[in-house]
Amino acid sequence: MKKTIILGPIVMLLFASPLLMANGLNLNGLGARAISMGGAFVGLADDYSAVFWNPAGIAHFKKKTLGFSGDLIMPSSTYKLEMLGMTLIDAQDKPNTYPSGIAAYYHPLSDKLVAGLGIYTPSGLGSEWEGSDFYVPLISPLQNQPYKMKSFIGVVTISPAVAYQVSDAVSVGASLNINYGFFNLSRWAGGTVLPMAPFLVDFGQYEEESSGWGIGGTFGVLVEPSDMFSLGLTFRTPTKVSMSGEASISNFSLLGLPGTSEFDREVTYPMWVAGGLAFHPIENLTFTLDAQYTNWAKLDELETEFKDTIWQAQMAGTAADVMELKWDDAVQIRFGAEYWLNKVAFRAGYYYDPAPAPDETMNVLIPSYTFNAFTFGVGYKMNGLHVDAMLEYLVGKERNVAVNTVNEQPGIYNLSIITPGISISYMW
Repeated sequence: MKKTIILGPIVMLLFASPLLMANGLNLNGLGARAISMGGAFVGLADDYSAVFWNPAGIAHFKKKTLGFSGDLIMPSSTYKLEMLGMTLIDAQDKPNTYPSGIAAYYHPLSDKLVAGLGIYTPSGLGSEWEGSDFYVPLISPLQNQPYKMKSFIGVVTISPAVAYQVSDAVSVGASLNINYGFFNLSRWAGGTVLPMAPFLVDFGQYEEESSGWGIGGTFGVLVEPSDMFSLGLTFRTPTKVSMSGEASISNFSLLGLPGTSEFDREVTYPMWVAGGLAFHPIENLTFTLDAQYTNWAKLDELETEFKDTIWQAQMAGTAADVMELKWDDAVQIRFGAEYWLNKVAFRAGYYYDPAPAPDETMNVLIPSYTFNAFTFGVGYKMNGLHVDAMLEYLVGKERNVAVNTVNEQPGIYNLSIITPGISISYMW
């Protein structure tokens, strides 16, 4: 079995875990108002989504506050593989809609101390393709039929938080982040050439389901030296999520191998550091600017520990139990603006989101793009009621991954994402 050839697709099962924090699939913000301002909200953090952006902003809630937001993420992706002047694959992903959102409640304990609780989805997306579009015997000679190609990721975070107003100009805050992540994957498992027999073996369908927990924290500072300026700084600790699940390969029985194995995999949700500025040049007008850094390079490689001893030997023999990601750290630059006209607000924003993944690790189930994102929104307030709506449009830069022995899945990739959302909050 050490001479067994596992083709690229089976290796992809290990690359699935980074979907928990993959750029372009990870959510780029929460809360309709914050997103419509380009997600440049660290230096402002003055609505119920503060538990996500900067928990120091919670200190300014002098009334009980309840808010929630719902978003619908709608990606559209294409993939094309051309070789020797021929188009071998020309695929478009299946249309899907992925929900996300945030809910939070804040309760003043004194004039300066506020406690709160937030529940939100920092990650939640996926990808699904017609298996027949990728069934090309010329490049997959061991595959005897098309198989399902689908990934789905979700992360839910529960964040109890507390904030304290140190002075009129300085507030500090912190939250405990209890993260629950889950991931499902379906794709071709690859194949093998048996040296002792004159036939090929198609391993068939690979499927995986896993979930796990991890704990981290977020710390924030908000400084308001005058009515015209405010500055914010947020630090989110790395979080190690211990994933456990079961994997199956449908045709392993043809080789006398067990068809399923439980597995463990540790995935580190990387450190996030953000600084923001809010500027109020005139009454009712606000400009915001953020720089948000993510330590993607921490995810150099991921290791999967299969519990079945035969699976251990099989995967180790083909180096399929370790995935080198080779990601780079990235910095998002974000801009936003808001103008209030009586009880109605108009908002717009932009952010630049560079891809951390190189060509070697690019693939259709967990793609990584550089995005130019444009956001728009409106809001309405009446007494303690606030209603906000937003629309986010992310344009992914086309990736042309060369055909060579290094790149995992060469081809031409394109992705765009449309996300509408609405928020409702109330103070009393």
